[in-house]
Amino acid sequence: MTERKPPDVGFESWIDRQIREAADRGEFDNLPGAGKPIPGQGRPDDELWWVREYVRREGLPSDALLPASLRLRKEVESLPETVGGLRTEQAVREVVHQLNRRILDWLRMPSGPQVHLLPVDVDGVVAKWRAAREAAADRRQSRGGR
Repeated sequence: MTERKPPDVGFESWIDRQIREAADRGEFDNLPGAGKPIPGQGRPDDELWWVREYVRREGLPSDALLPASLRLRKEVESLPETVGGLRTEQAVREVVHQLNRRILDWLRMPSGPQVHLLPVDVDGVVAKWRAAREAAADRRQSRGGR
């Protein structure tokens, strides 16, 4: 623990003395990043630099920064790709059901930008999923028949 500042010493000189004494004791030697350039130095000032750095460092998708309404809208738009790789109709229905549950939760207590967002038609998604699977099977069969 550091000592208390004597009443007759100014803050600046007291702090400067503590830093100099710590440096003399070697307390700043071998710190992580010593001798390396400061990250972001030379870039324009950005008050949200720490958010961008956190997202990059943690490997989060940039969608994580979007408000709930826009995130849900993007999920609805990418639903065909999301369910495209699923193997069973039950799995497709479950994914759509979970998305609809989150949409209904948002509709009950909307926050963020108000976007037109309604629950997704489960049967419609399943029908498109089936049609895409059948078309893929037909393409495989026609390539195999050549």
